[in-house]
Amino acid sequence: MNWDSDLYTQKHSFVYQYGEGLLDLLNPQPAERILDLGCGSGELTQQIADRGAQVVGIDSSAEMLTKARAQFPALELHQMDATNFSFPEKFDAIFSNAVLHWVPDYEAVVRQMADALKPTGRLVIEFGGQHNVAAIVGAVTRHLTAYGYTFRPFWFFPSIGAYTPVLERNGFAVRLAQHYDRNTLLSDPETGLTDWIEQFGAYFFEDVRPDDKAAILEKVNADLRPTLFRDGRWYADYKRLRIIAERTV
Repeated sequence: MNWDSDLYTQKHSFVYQYGEGLLDLLNPQPAERILDLGCGSGELTQQIADRGAQVVGIDSSAEMLTKARAQFPALELHQMDATNFSFPEKFDAIFSNAVLHWVPDYEAVVRQMADALKPTGRLVIEFGGQHNVAAIVGAVTRHLTAYGYTFRPFWFFPSIGAYTPVLERNGFAVRLAQHYDRNTLLSDPETGLTDWIEQFGAYFFEDVRPDDKAAILEKVNADLRPTLFRDGRWYADYKRLRIIAERTV
């Protein structure tokens, strides 16, 4: 997926702003070596560095890394895939915010994270959980189908029961697993929902004619206005999965 890094930082800054609370759970310490898996435009990576840790950021998106390097030139950043990365030194902790639902091969990611951590190293992650943005996905899917298009799922939104056993099979002890609702305010009062779909749901429309796409987006906005438009603002129906785990073997 090609990311519009400027649109991301201008209209979707809530992604890393909500991640700031996750940093408190990470509690980075001076001299710790920490991996930010899916660092995006680098805001949270820099905050980890500001707390004194030695942080390394990786992301699969060249566009996002270009933005991160422009904003935070002192950071160590690498373009790497979450399912296939390696470093000569192990990490004390791995941090990941709003990333892992983009990687369908979740077992490969878990194996990589386990391999990258020191014994007793900790994992602090948050991403889309079961039924995340279900209203948005449902509305887009209905109208794609009505126009004769086929929806191919591209996100991975697991339940606690589906994800934590994978961690345990790969040598993690799960210390916290929380699935919670987080209705998320979108930036633009008029175009917030469309902006969100354009940024994060581009895969919906890979093979869709431009005139059909415009009509589908208009219908989706009309369908979801009664439930996701409140007090003059658009919201996304987020469900998040937050996990803290420790590598034990």
